[in-house]
Amino acid sequence: MTLAEMQATDFDMEEAEAFMMKIGDIVNSGAIAVMLSIGHRTGLLDSMAGRDPRTSRQIADAAALSERYVREWLAVLVMAGIILYHPEAQQYELPDAHAACLTRDAALGNLAVQAQFVPMIGAVQEPILDCFKSGGGMKYDDYPGFHRVMAEDSQQTVVDSLLGDILPLAVGLRERLDHGIDVMDASCGSGRALTAMAARFPNSRFVGSDLCPDAIAAARTAIATAGLSNILFEVRDLTNFNAPEHFDLITSFDAVHDQKQPQDFLKRIRAALRPGGVHLMQDIGGSADLENNYDFPFAALLYTISCLHCTPVSLGQGGDGLGTMWGWETAEAMLREAGFAHVERHVLPHDPMNVWFISNA
Repeated sequence: MTLAEMQATDFDMEEAEAFMMKIGDIVNSGAIAVMLSIGHRTGLLDSMAGRDPRTSRQIADAAALSERYVREWLAVLVMAGIILYHPEAQQYELPDAHAACLTRDAALGNLAVQAQFVPMIGAVQEPILDCFKSGGGMKYDDYPGFHRVMAEDSQQTVVDSLLGDILPLAVGLRERLDHGIDVMDASCGSGRALTAMAARFPNSRFVGSDLCPDAIAAARTAIATAGLSNILFEVRDLTNFNAPEHFDLITSFDAVHDQKQPQDFLKRIRAALRPGGVHLMQDIGGSADLENNYDFPFAALLYTISCLHCTPVSLGQGGDGLGTMWGWETAEAMLREAGFAHVERHVLPHDPMNVWFISNA
């Protein structure tokens, strides 16, 4: 297109060019996210934290990796402004202020864990294209590494805050766990939260159930290593779960919206609780109304995960396909419809992304 032709367009050229730059930034950021994921999984980000500037050879040798690949990885993160480059000495540095949100012991939480979602969901683009045409769904095992990533995410969002912030949301619950109660984690994944509770409350009895054998295998390995005898993990499809008044506490962490029939699932959880029992539920705290989520943390990423994972996994079971961003309003209404006598909604000050419901039988 010639300059004259461009000037003759009926749209605002300045606005169009600014938007084009925005799209370019989005594409560039996607590439950076993939490299952050690689930096996390290889341990490169951890190995660079708290260190003086070093050459690519020194960084690669310390991580037992190929220098040629490490040098290219470093170049990406230098261009992104994440790693600093000192050209005179050809050395690279991860500043402490940057490492504070990018390493496994990061003071602000490790956002490189979330970066892993980008390559993971991108890897299923081809079958998802078929789903767009057919309206069909996917299976959990179509997503390699899903439970590994979710376990790391759960460690940050649930396990690290479980004893100090989350369990105290239910008045008297910690005391009941100390005394000894029956606990179930419904759709437990790799079971990190339940394992942490079993270790802390030896007088209580714990069972974790999940549809995916690989997640349960990881959970069983963890409890064997820890030598815990008050916990059991089972591979189980909870679609027709039926255990009337069997548990005192049932937890579900970031799991209900993925179920085949979430409303029925919550009714079954309610029926499985003894009088005075508690359901502790975590889910994404976005609104059911799209227009309310412009300022919600990572909203675009969460809708992407919804489109490429949560919705197709539910539809793949013949389910409702509520998606990740089904909304706290929907969740609260379903809990009340399930027959809970009292439902409380909480948002923790340090975690604006998640919502916590305490529902009493």
